Amino acid sequence: MSGQAYSIEMPQGWQSPVVIASPHSGSNYPKTFVSQSILDANRLRSSEDAFVDQLFAAAPRLGMPLLTAKMPRAYVDLNRSSDELDPALIEGARRRGQNPRIASGLGVIPRVVANGREIYRGKIPMDEAMARIDDYWVPYHAALQRLLDASHTRFGKAILIDCHSMPHEAIESCSPRRERRPQIVLGDRFGAAADAAIVDQVEAAFAEVGFRVARNSPFAGAYITQTYGRPFRHQHAIQVEIDRSLYMHEADVAPNDGFDDVRARLTLALQRIAQLGEDLTPMAAE
Repeated sequence: MSGQAYSIEMPQGWQSPVVIASPHSGSNYPKTFVSQSILDANRLRSSEDAFVDQLFAAAPRLGMPLLTAKMPRAYVDLNRSSDELDPALIEGARRRGQNPRIASGLGVIPRVVANGREIYRGKIPMDEAMARIDDYWVPYHAALQRLLDASHTRFGKAILIDCHSMPHEAIESCSPRRERRPQIVLGDRFGAAADAAIVDQVEAAFAEVGFRVARNSPFAGAYITQTYGRPFRHQHAIQVEIDRSLYMHEADVAPNDGFDDVRARLTLALQRIAQLGEDLTPMAAE
């Protein structure tokens, strides 16, 4: 199932320890899933990081691998632990203490999309939930770890840039003043997932091309950042959240007039981010 779970675009010349990933931009909605949902197509896509893979598509030509999920977040959430099973949705799932993500319907198999809208009419079988995890979650995370391991072998360290988008309404509460609202939020688990000097350089890369950048509020990084951020092992993970309103019409899930400009600026930022490994010599052949 790996071919249906993700795609990897490798650079012709792997020149940077940085790996770019987009786990929530998948848009292959199975017909059976759509038919069992009580939502229309646009509402199903409301939690999708639509077009994020396109925004970062320049990564391979800049010397960085690009890993992209194919299946949508509403179907299986790759930024959750595989054991975060929601008993309100999945038949036979056990309650396991207090987990705010599961309680809000945002486990590994989501019960809701944006704004708490229910996806299903009732529960789904445990076998179906486990099949989604086995077929899509497991292959994606195996591929991600292989890329990070290969980067570490070549360069002595690996840096994951985990790319996401955030609803504009999520950041309106960050500041009452429009001019201070962040357009990009970097999450490093408050320093636990990445070396501060690396995060400083990533922040500078986005700021230099005109984005207002904040750290860890309102998003500090979820399962992927927490799991793969191991600075003491020279494996760093930084979550990047981009304000959707900059480049898309959120209600229609369609690019807006700012799309090309945002993509161009992100490409310039990626050029600098790729240089995080400029002082390193590859340690092994491809």
